[in-house]
Amino acid sequence: LDHCIEIARTLGVAKTTVWNILKKKERTGELSNTKRPRRPRKTTVVDDRRILSLVKKTPFTTVGQIKNTLQEVGVCVSKSTIKRRLHQSEVRGFTTRCKPLVSLKNRKARLEFAKQHLTKPSQFWNKILWTDETKINLYQSDGKRRVWRRKGTAHDPKHTTSSVKQGGGSVMAWACMAANGTGSLVFIDDVTADKSSRMNSEVFRAILSAHIQPNAAELIGRRFTVQMDNDPKHTEKATKEFLKGQRWNVMQWPSQSPDLNPIEHASHLLKTKLKGKCPKNKQELKTVAVEAWQSITRVET
Repeated sequence: LDHCIEIARTLGVAKTTVWNILKKKERTGELSNTKRPRRPRKTTVVDDRRILSLVKKTPFTTVGQIKNTLQEVGVCVSKSTIKRRLHQSEVRGFTTRCKPLVSLKNRKARLEFAKQHLTKPSQFWNKILWTDETKINLYQSDGKRRVWRRKGTAHDPKHTTSSVKQGGGSVMAWACMAANGTGSLVFIDDVTADKSSRMNSEVFRAILSAHIQPNAAELIGRRFTVQMDNDPKHTEKATKEFLKGQRWNVMQWPSQSPDLNPIEHASHLLKTKLKGKCPKNKQELKTVAVEAWQSITRVET
């Protein structure tokens, strides 16, 4: 007991602490804490494989659905346990990327277009006036879904949803831009006679007639190329005749290729900038949209 008191005084601890440690050494031969048994795992290796297999076969399944499937084979675990097992396998839930449903024919055309333009110099791209139409919502609603996947697999067809063209509270706009920056943002209902947002070939031609030449002159110069997609109103006979009469150089564009158009990125930037705004009506939406569009810099695009 005396040596316990001496050690306790030297170390500045209670003598009972020293006494207990020495007794433990005498009893177990160890000074370190003994390992306590871990709580047993709720799932077996087979269960873990089954969970991973379920999300591989059906990436859009929910944790609740996985739980119900496991219960059918006698495995009762919580949703949090299922999430932990998926995370341990580096599988996490992400919002799906929405990609157009592209036909095989158009895939081949897209690839050929990419090959033809792969080595084009910057001077070529600087001469292009990019155009597109976009829908701007007054109240944002993205309708996003979540999917189980590993990092780096966002664009795997199994992990994306398909969008279909042309699906209150929104405006349709025509926009253009070039390498030097953004051009006009034209709202369709400001052009149509009935103030609707329905774009037809006649409205499209009116917009081109009023905005292509001025924007090209300001952003590019006298020699330029106009890019537009293959929307039906862009390819109607009347539109083709109009373009032929203008003698503009029009870029041949593969169908179903919005992702190849850099103005898509600018449109996304526009909508991102609008998220912090709270317009009360369509007119206010137009005002803040034009301000946001004009604020997009060359560096951002």
